[in-house]
Amino acid sequence: MAVDLAGTVTYLKDHAVEHGFHVHDERHFVETYTLRQAWEVDLHPAEACEGPLDLHMAIDLDPRVVLDLEDLLMESPDTPEDPDGRFSAPFIFNWGLPSLTNSPDLIVLSAELAGIGGIDLPIEVSAVDSFGALSDGQERRLSVVAAVELSIVDLMFRQDSLCETLDRVHAVSMYVVDQAPDWIG
Repeated sequence: MAVDLAGTVTYLKDHAVEHGFHVHDERHFVETYTLRQAWEVDLHPAEACEGPLDLHMAIDLDPRVVLDLEDLLMESPDTPEDPDGRFSAPFIFNWGLPSLTNSPDLIVLSAELAGIGGIDLPIEVSAVDSFGALSDGQERRLSVVAAVELSIVDLMFRQDSLCETLDRVHAVSMYVVDQAPDWIG
Protein backbone atom coordinates (compact mmCIF):
# COMPACT_ATOMS: atom_id res chain seq x y z
CA MET A 1 0.00 0.00 0.00
CA ALA A 2 1.40 3.39 -0.98
CA VAL A 3 -0.35 5.21 1.87
CA ASP A 4 1.28 4.17 5.14
CA LEU A 5 -1.23 5.46 7.68
CA ALA A 6 0.21 3.59 10.66
CA GLY A 7 3.70 4.91 9.90
CA THR A 8 2.31 8.40 9.44
CA VAL A 9 0.56 8.30 12.82
CA THR A 10 3.76 6.98 14.42
CA TYR A 11 5.62 9.93 12.92
CA LEU A 12 2.88 12.27 14.19
CA LYS A 13 3.40 10.99 17.73
CA ASP A 14 7.18 11.44 17.43
CA HIS A 15 6.64 14.93 16.04
CA ALA A 16 4.34 15.76 18.98
CA VAL A 17 7.14 14.73 21.36
CA GLU A 18 9.47 17.15 19.55
CA HIS A 19 6.93 19.91 20.28
CA GLY A 20 6.87 19.28 24.02
CA PHE A 21 4.24 16.57 24.42
CA HIS A 22 4.37 13.27 26.23
CA VAL A 23 2.41 10.48 24.49
CA HIS A 24 0.59 8.02 26.73
CA ASP A 25 -1.56 5.79 24.58
CA GLU A 26 -2.80 5.17 21.05
CA ARG A 27 -5.85 3.39 19.74
CA HIS A 28 -6.60 2.43 16.15
CA PHE A 29 -10.13 1.67 15.00
CA VAL A 30 -11.20 0.22 11.65
CA GLU A 31 -14.86 0.08 10.76
CA THR A 32 -15.26 -3.26 9.03
CA TYR A 33 -18.12 -2.31 6.74
CA THR A 34 -16.79 0.97 5.31
CA LEU A 35 -13.08 0.59 6.20
CA ARG A 36 -13.17 4.04 7.81
CA GLN A 37 -10.17 4.41 10.13
CA ALA A 38 -9.64 6.48 13.23
CA TRP A 39 -6.68 6.95 15.52
CA GLU A 40 -6.90 8.31 19.02
CA VAL A 41 -3.81 9.46 20.86
CA ASP A 42 -3.68 10.43 24.54
CA LEU A 43 -1.02 13.02 25.27
CA HIS A 44 -0.25 16.04 27.42
CA PRO A 45 2.49 18.66 27.72
CA ALA A 46 5.66 17.10 29.08
CA GLU A 47 5.71 19.82 31.77
CA ALA A 48 2.34 18.59 33.07
CA CYS A 49 2.97 14.88 33.60
CA GLU A 50 1.43 15.06 37.07
CA GLY A 51 -1.87 16.36 35.67
CA PRO A 52 -4.50 17.60 35.89
CA LEU A 53 -4.91 18.02 32.12
CA ASP A 54 -5.93 15.25 29.75
CA LEU A 55 -5.44 15.91 26.02
CA HIS A 56 -6.96 13.62 23.46
CA MET A 57 -6.16 13.88 19.73
CA ALA A 58 -8.35 12.06 17.23
CA ILE A 59 -7.82 11.61 13.50
CA ASP A 60 -10.66 10.36 11.30
CA LEU A 61 -9.81 9.05 7.83
CA ASP A 62 -12.42 8.55 5.14
CA PRO A 63 -11.53 5.44 3.11
CA ARG A 64 -12.40 7.16 -0.20
CA VAL A 65 -9.86 9.89 0.51
CA VAL A 66 -7.20 7.31 1.35
CA LEU A 67 -7.96 5.25 -1.77
CA ASP A 68 -7.91 8.35 -4.01
CA LEU A 69 -4.55 9.36 -2.54
CA GLU A 70 -3.20 5.85 -3.06
CA ASP A 71 -4.32 5.94 -6.73
CA LEU A 72 -2.58 9.29 -7.18
CA LEU A 73 0.63 7.97 -5.60
CA MET A 74 0.56 4.89 -7.86
CA GLU A 75 0.22 7.09 -10.97
CA SER A 76 3.16 9.34 -10.17
CA PRO A 77 6.28 8.78 -8.07
CA ASP A 78 6.50 12.53 -7.35
CA THR A 79 5.25 14.03 -4.13
CA PRO A 80 1.62 14.97 -4.81
CA GLU A 81 0.18 18.42 -4.34
CA ASP A 82 -3.11 19.08 -2.59
CA PRO A 83 -4.03 22.70 -3.38
CA ASP A 84 -7.80 22.17 -3.04
CA GLY A 85 -7.65 20.14 0.19
CA ARG A 86 -9.01 17.00 -1.48
CA PHE A 87 -6.89 14.78 0.76
CA SER A 88 -7.76 16.33 4.12
CA ALA A 89 -8.77 14.71 7.36
CA PRO A 90 -10.24 16.17 10.53
CA PHE A 91 -7.94 16.39 13.53
CA ILE A 92 -9.75 16.96 16.80
CA PHE A 93 -8.02 18.06 19.98
CA ASN A 94 -10.03 17.64 23.19
CA TRP A 95 -8.75 19.01 26.51
CA GLY A 96 -10.30 17.77 29.75
CA LEU A 97 -9.95 18.58 33.45
CA PRO A 98 -11.36 17.06 36.62
CA SER A 99 -14.53 18.60 38.00
CA LEU A 100 -14.26 22.30 38.80
CA THR A 101 -15.04 24.04 42.08
CA ASN A 102 -14.40 27.56 40.71
CA SER A 103 -15.62 27.67 37.13
CA PRO A 104 -14.01 30.26 34.86
CA ASP A 105 -16.11 32.79 32.97
CA LEU A 106 -16.61 30.89 29.70
CA ILE A 107 -16.79 34.02 27.55
CA VAL A 108 -13.51 35.34 28.93
CA LEU A 109 -11.89 31.91 28.63
CA SER A 110 -13.13 31.57 25.03
CA ALA A 111 -11.63 34.94 24.14
CA GLU A 112 -8.30 34.14 25.81
CA LEU A 113 -8.02 30.75 24.10
CA ALA A 114 -9.04 32.25 20.75
CA GLY A 115 -6.11 34.62 21.12
CA ILE A 116 -3.77 31.68 21.67
CA GLY A 117 -5.23 29.36 19.03
CA GLY A 118 -5.76 32.07 16.43
CA ILE A 119 -7.77 31.50 13.27
CA ASP A 120 -5.76 28.38 12.41
CA LEU A 121 -6.88 26.56 15.57
CA PRO A 122 -10.50 27.53 16.28
CA ILE A 123 -11.41 26.58 19.84
CA GLU A 124 -14.80 25.80 21.34
CA VAL A 125 -15.30 26.15 25.11
CA SER A 126 -18.22 24.70 27.02
CA ALA A 127 -19.12 23.47 30.48
CA VAL A 128 -21.52 20.77 31.58
CA ASP A 129 -23.21 20.64 34.96
CA SER A 130 -24.26 17.19 36.09
CA PHE A 131 -25.57 15.42 39.17
CA GLY A 132 -24.35 11.88 39.88
CA ALA A 133 -26.72 11.64 42.79
CA LEU A 134 -28.89 14.46 44.03
CA SER A 135 -27.22 14.32 47.43
CA ASP A 136 -23.75 14.71 45.86
CA GLY A 137 -24.48 18.13 44.48
CA GLN A 138 -23.63 19.66 41.15
CA GLU A 139 -20.42 18.79 39.32
CA ARG A 140 -19.11 21.08 36.58
CA ARG A 141 -16.79 19.85 33.85
CA LEU A 142 -15.00 22.08 31.38
CA SER A 143 -14.66 21.03 27.75
CA VAL A 144 -12.21 22.66 25.37
CA VAL A 145 -12.22 21.35 21.79
CA ALA A 146 -10.36 22.38 18.64
CA ALA A 147 -10.97 20.85 15.21
CA VAL A 148 -8.85 21.47 12.13
CA GLU A 149 -8.67 19.94 8.68
CA LEU A 150 -5.13 18.85 7.88
CA SER A 151 -3.81 17.47 4.61
CA ILE A 152 -2.80 13.81 4.65
CA VAL A 153 -0.30 14.70 1.91
CA ASP A 154 1.32 17.29 4.18
CA LEU A 155 1.27 14.85 7.08
CA MET A 156 3.03 12.20 4.99
CA PHE A 157 5.46 14.31 2.92
CA ARG A 158 5.74 17.74 4.56
CA GLN A 159 5.69 16.95 8.26
CA ASP A 160 6.97 20.39 9.21
CA SER A 161 3.58 21.74 8.12
CA LEU A 162 2.22 20.48 11.47
CA CYS A 163 4.67 22.50 13.56
CA GLU A 164 2.48 25.56 13.96
CA THR A 165 -0.60 23.51 14.85
CA LEU A 166 1.31 21.49 17.45
CA ASP A 167 2.86 24.66 18.89
CA ARG A 168 -0.59 26.26 19.24
CA VAL A 169 -2.03 23.09 20.83
CA HIS A 170 0.88 23.10 23.29
CA ALA A 171 0.34 26.79 24.11
CA VAL A 172 -3.38 26.20 24.74
CA SER A 173 -2.50 23.18 26.89
CA MET A 174 -0.05 25.15 29.00
CA TYR A 175 -2.53 28.00 29.46
CA VAL A 176 -5.13 25.52 30.74
CA VAL A 177 -2.55 23.83 33.00
CA ASP A 178 -1.51 27.20 34.44
CA GLN A 179 -5.14 28.19 35.14
CA ALA A 180 -6.33 24.78 36.40
CA PRO A 181 -5.33 25.22 40.09
CA ASP A 182 -7.65 28.23 40.36
CA TRP A 183 -10.53 26.32 38.73
CA ILE A 184 -10.13 22.98 40.48
CA GLY A 185 -9.53 24.47 43.92
